Amino acid sequence: MRRHAPLATSLGDLLAVGESLDGEDALIGLYFPGHWHPPADDAIGHPTTAEDPLFAATRAELAAYLTGERTTFTIPTRTHGDPFAERVWDALTTIPYGTTTTYGTLAADLGNRDWARRAGQAVGRNPISIIIPCHRVVGADGSLTGYAGGLDRKRTLLTLEAARHAGAGRLF
Repeated sequence: MRRHAPLATSLGDLLAVGESLDGEDALIGLYFPGHWHPPADDAIGHPTTAEDPLFAATRAELAAYLTGERTTFTIPTRTHGDPFAERVWDALTTIPYGTTTTYGTLAADLGNRDWARRAGQAVGRNPISIIIPCHRVVGADGSLTGYAGGLDRKRTLLTLEAARHAGAGRLF
């Protein structure tokens, strides 16, 4: 069963989507207002409140992350993409906190540098913003490139991580 609720954060309200499947509860979506690829209305389930246990835990972990108190997330997540997108989203979770990678490097890590554009498309369709850290992917020259939550939010997230990451150099 799917459900959704708004979560207030310092980056603005996020739409959280959860799913219970085979007795396992997981976050399946975390979307910014104006998100590039929002979920269809019929894919988010029934409305609930932010006090739902999954959403309350998500809100608490996001708050700790956004104040620099947390660098990883323990919220159970589940994605529903095609096999290539799933590989990309899995790879995003391996980018260390406080560091960035490029679309080309991400594609090379997946097996073929020529997949950079395809990897970028999957990054742009990441359904679980922040927790699956697509904000850590930058252009080949280190410049900030598209982000479903907007470049200002991407810059905020990278700046937050750079400030907390010991010995971090310039991230972008």
